[in-house]
Amino acid sequence: PGMAQEAAPVLLVVLARLVSSTWHEGSGYYAAESHTNEVYVEEAPPEPALDYHRVPQWCATLNIHRGEATCYSPRGGSYRSSLGTRCELSCARGYRLVGPSAVQCLPSRHWSGMAYCRQIRCHVLPAVLRGSYVCSAGVQMDSRCDYTCLPGYQLEGDRRRVCMEDGRWSGSEPICVDMEPPKIRCPDSRERIAEPGKLTATVYWDPPRVKDSADGIIKRVMLRGPEPGSEFPEGEHVIRYTAHDQAYNRASCKFSIRVQVRRCPVLKPPQNGYLSCTSDGNNYGATCEYLCDGGYERQGTSLRVCQSTQQWTGSQPLCAPMQINTAVNSAASLLDQFHEKRRLLVVSAPDPSNRYYKMQISMLQQAACGLDLRHVTTVELVGQPPHEVGRIREHPLSLGIIEELRQFLHLTRSHFNAVLLDKAGADRERYISPVSPDELFVFIDTYLLSEREAARRAQSGDPCE
Repeated sequence: PGMAQEAAPVLLVVLARLVSSTWHEGSGYYAAESHTNEVYVEEAPPEPALDYHRVPQWCATLNIHRGEATCYSPRGGSYRSSLGTRCELSCARGYRLVGPSAVQCLPSRHWSGMAYCRQIRCHVLPAVLRGSYVCSAGVQMDSRCDYTCLPGYQLEGDRRRVCMEDGRWSGSEPICVDMEPPKIRCPDSRERIAEPGKLTATVYWDPPRVKDSADGIIKRVMLRGPEPGSEFPEGEHVIRYTAHDQAYNRASCKFSIRVQVRRCPVLKPPQNGYLSCTSDGNNYGATCEYLCDGGYERQGTSLRVCQSTQQWTGSQPLCAPMQINTAVNSAASLLDQFHEKRRLLVVSAPDPSNRYYKMQISMLQQAACGLDLRHVTTVELVGQPPHEVGRIREHPLSLGIIEELRQFLHLTRSHFNAVLLDKAGADRERYISPVSPDELFVFIDTYLLSEREAARRAQSGDPCE
């Protein structure tokens, strides 16, 4: 029908020209017969017709590369390019039609439009950071692109994208992320022996081996525990390291350090004496000194050392009662026997019946335990010459020694008096009346005790209570 409508104006023009050359316009009569009264019926001129048999291809034959034309002709399927033929255009799979989807053969012997098939192509996929992709057919339709990541990275998103019919890739662009923690290896665990005379061991070690499986960059390595070269006490210690990569993945490792202290058997203090040991008392390298209580003297070795074989050197000494020798030539020789061993309380009285003297000796006898605890020995100088008596416990003193002691200590025979000497033999306190044991003990405990005595007193308490 469309072809008929377009052809109609052409036919009318042709007919108009034929009529104007034969007929008088508007009369209905021929000029040669104008003088007659006969009326003739107008005969329609023969219809001009296109000779389809001789010109079956009115328009050029349609030939679409990678496509197909489905045509419908007014005169049947054999006239695919005849006038009025309408063709539906389509492309093969993988191609897109560019131009009109339908054309018609016009009287001008041209088709009403032009079209062609263009290959469907997707855009080039962007490069993947820390990864790559491989496509089966480049950017053509149905091309499959498979994504992979570099070692140490994992793919997040679509692993495969396909070029679709609309020229777009399926899915979305994936990314390669570092999901794998770094690899860390700590040093081997180790055991050390404590150093001589110490309860610790200085331990060194190499830092852990750290490797990142992705970009090789380690952000930081953290140590949880003492630094290499630190001193470790006895026992087992766990050292931990934690490594972080750039993606904040972390990995940890640990190893242990065991410090062993070699020890000798625990020494027992001697009877009437005590031990003073260095370090922990019985560890390798420790030294123990044997000390005797005041009034006792050490017999045997004074020092023993704990060896690496876990055995002590030497043998245990004894604390024997102190032997006082009064058969000496001078007071200095007498006092020298007490040097660094005992304190002396020298009591002087004009005669044995002196009231102060009796009171003083009675109080001292009742406080014998406290005096011995504080290493105090009593020296008595009583009477007038030639009947003057001097004694230390049961040991008598000669008149010459008595006289030297009185002169050395400035002791008068006229009345009662007493003087307290420290272990160095120095005059520390004087009394002109009897001194109570409590007052004497407070003075000694406050001013005369050495650090070692004070420590032992704090440790053992007061056995006289």
